[in-house]
Amino acid sequence: MQQEIVVITGASAGVGRATAQAFGKRKAKVGLIARGRDGLEAARREIEAAGGQALVLPLDVSDHDAVDKAAGEVEKRFGPIDIWINNAMLSVFSPIMEMEPDEYRRVTDVTYLGYVWGTLAALRRMKPRDRGTIVQVGSALAYRGIPLQSAYCAAKHAVQGFHDSLRCELIHDNSNVRVVMVNMPALNTPQFRWVKSRLPRKGQPVPPIYQPEIAAEAIVWAAYSDRREINVGWPTSAAIIGNNFVPGFADHYLGRHGYDSQMTDEPEDPNRPNNLWDPLPGDQGAHGVFDDRATSRSIHLELNKKRPWVVAGAAAFILGLLVMRR
Repeated sequence: MQQEIVVITGASAGVGRATAQAFGKRKAKVGLIARGRDGLEAARREIEAAGGQALVLPLDVSDHDAVDKAAGEVEKRFGPIDIWINNAMLSVFSPIMEMEPDEYRRVTDVTYLGYVWGTLAALRRMKPRDRGTIVQVGSALAYRGIPLQSAYCAAKHAVQGFHDSLRCELIHDNSNVRVVMVNMPALNTPQFRWVKSRLPRKGQPVPPIYQPEIAAEAIVWAAYSDRREINVGWPTSAAIIGNNFVPGFADHYLGRHGYDSQMTDEPEDPNRPNNLWDPLPGDQGAHGVFDDRATSRSIHLELNKKRPWVVAGAAAFILGLLVMRR
């Protein structure tokens, strides 16, 4: 196992934190980017306890110059970056008519442009060396927008389009730099208790819910695969494929059921702190409050990782049935 040099944005909590833990177990050297120092320091301790090394880089990914400077600091400390993972995100749970212009701008600056700035920082260093991998942490919502999360869905749609454009250009340039997008299902992360919300009840991921370690496993695997994209969990594939064939049905279904499915029965406190403009204090960790409802396994992911063998086995089975019928 080589000692990779990895950069993770949004590394202080949730999927980023679980991914940092996963690379720590690989004894990687990890640059940790997020706004909250408490979570970053906790992630650093976890990585070092597992035998890896970490560099804490507190910054806002909406700041292009700060992101590029951080990439330089990682290379000065550890050496050439092998893997860059764009993961930082913000969201607002709100009907569109109640959103403020600055809220749309803020979510876009972090959840979309943060990916662009991270990608550019990585490319400036990877392209001249003609090696490296950029992982874009996507979502089923990059393909299928849902109510009450318009800013986040739009930003993830933008990431998906940016990903397609970048792949085309890398192919044109005959570059060995790779980019892969990992589309996530509903995950048990802290975001549902810290994003800004105008919902009458507390937010929740739309079931079924997966633990963030599933996401981290997919990200690490994708970084070494030859895949263009990978969907994590059957609900992600169902949403993406279904939207290709019956988008109108999805519109009506989500219009009827997409509100209640995103809320628990607990009333929301409209005055609670949120992380839209500033990080919340303390270490939020990788997990949210839905451990009792979240699964730690994904058969879909395991089959997806073995897709060539699954396809070959299915083809052999069908061929065998045809031969038997003759």
